[in-house]
Amino acid sequence: MGKNRLAAAAAAFSVLGLALAGCSPEERPGPEQSVALLAEGLSRLDVTGNEFAGSTVEAVNGMLEYEVAGMNINPSVTVAKIDEVSSNEAVATLKYVWDVNASPEDFSYETTVTLERGPDTGWQTRFRSTTVHPDLLPGQRLVRKASPPPRADILGAGGSVLMRHWPVWRVGLDKSVLGAHEYASSVFYLSLYLGLDADALAAKVQAAGPDAFVDVVTVRQDKVSPAFETDIATIPGAAALAERRVLAPSPGFAAALLGSVGPATEEMAADGPLAKGDLAGLSGLQGEYDSQLRGSDAVTVRILDSDNSASAPLFEAPSEPGTALQTTLDPGIQSRADAVLADSPGASLVAVQPSTGNVLAVAGGTGTDGTQPALLGEYSLGTGFEPVNALARLRSGGSGAADAAALSAAAQSLGLGITSGLGTQAFYGAVQNGSDGAQQAGALAGGEVLASPLAAAVAAATVARGELVSPVLVLNTEEPGGEGAGTPPSGTDAAPAISAEEATSLRSALRANVADAVDGDAVGALQSVSGGPVLAAAGTAETDGEKAGFGWVTAVQGDVALAVFVQGSSTDSAALAAAFLEGLAG
Repeated sequence: MGKNRLAAAAAAFSVLGLALAGCSPEERPGPEQSVALLAEGLSRLDVTGNEFAGSTVEAVNGMLEYEVAGMNINPSVTVAKIDEVSSNEAVATLKYVWDVNASPEDFSYETTVTLERGPDTGWQTRFRSTTVHPDLLPGQRLVRKASPPPRADILGAGGSVLMRHWPVWRVGLDKSVLGAHEYASSVFYLSLYLGLDADALAAKVQAAGPDAFVDVVTVRQDKVSPAFETDIATIPGAAALAERRVLAPSPGFAAALLGSVGPATEEMAADGPLAKGDLAGLSGLQGEYDSQLRGSDAVTVRILDSDNSASAPLFEAPSEPGTALQTTLDPGIQSRADAVLADSPGASLVAVQPSTGNVLAVAGGTGTDGTQPALLGEYSLGTGFEPVNALARLRSGGSGAADAAALSAAAQSLGLGITSGLGTQAFYGAVQNGSDGAQQAGALAGGEVLASPLAAAVAAATVARGELVSPVLVLNTEEPGGEGAGTPPSGTDAAPAISAEEATSLRSALRANVADAVDGDAVGALQSVSGGPVLAAAGTAETDGEKAGFGWVTAVQGDVALAVFVQGSSTDSAALAAAFLEGLAG
């Protein structure tokens, strides 16, 4: 609507003011509520609850779905202003904001829509294509084309690549171009070329539908010969399709910690720039740092006619690459941890470098609640966590069991209950009140030690270093909401730092556990580990208030401190720790 017409409308409205003033608000409500309801409906792309002049809700929803289907995201629509042209007509200005990618720049514009007073004095919207965009004609639609940049890497110690968006070959067998009598031959030659189990592949191919493309294997392009695609194509029905996948060095490499990448779900796309199907981090560090790693898509928005001819761009934004996530994981140590735990479901291992606090390895699967037991498991060790109770007894003069206050202070001195800038969520341990079972997040008063494998490894690292170790995993970020390294929990007084004499005494005791072990002792397996002397302690644990039969061990050798928790005995944990350390020594 032009400025002259609006001015005339405003003048007409002022003349009618006295007549309108004689009507009660209940009889002649203004258009504000109807316009707000319209904006809300447009924002969720469902205008149910609105009234339309000359149309129905079902018809308008159908038009709306067609006109914005190519955007794949929802807009945010707000009311900019409302002009009442007459007692029975109003013009509303709506502001659209489309969060088209992860950059700060949005696709935004204003539209106008006419509302008319209906026969029941309510307001009805005159919905047109221009209600969605001022340049949109009937039969046209908005289309957003997004081109994501390669996902940024997750890096390990020394800049080593832990996960990268690699070019890959997705190899498959297209059954639609083969006769049933040809399956066996193609399976034989494909299995021979790729080094696969021919019987297993044959069963997979037979089970698939007659027109299926059967996925066989995905391989990185830099790991095969330049002739790979051509070689695969010589096998009837076989094809190597060029794609990009976010992959770790091996399928199980720190899988629970690093996480996975895949198509965004509908729930993930409900808010923000993601559309359903966009590549996104789904779990682990990939999910936690998705926006940092994903970067920002290159985006173009155009209007398409019914014949798919496109307009000049309404909006353009270049891509912005993501930022690599730098971690402290050591690829060799992590691979060793994964290999050691491969046949031990339910086991967790965390390795920490005492001299730096760097987390070198985090191994183990996900728990039944989807969390990582290695970092977030809450295991009840009773009063049997030797590094803590030994320090408490030492401070109490070595006579008898230490009291709850001494145990609590010793736990803090070894890092339990003290958060750090780890870079991801973790349970740092605590001491539980033995009288009522309530965890004391503040005073840590009580008599039962709670720890995760991470917390146990940090305690061992603190003994080895002789001062409090603050663990760190992600180097180029700060843990959201985390307290500073070495900060005691809120409401507590700082526990005394472990002294050089105390650390020396604890190291001697933990070394004696291994050196003096006899047949049947839990840590006996650590006696034969190659390299320098091993310091260790072992025991049993519970989780979720049940005696689940968990065994644990903490061990130190050189500049590596570790904790292993396994569903089994402490002897089982020690055997895994010994295999891990032996592999590092080799």
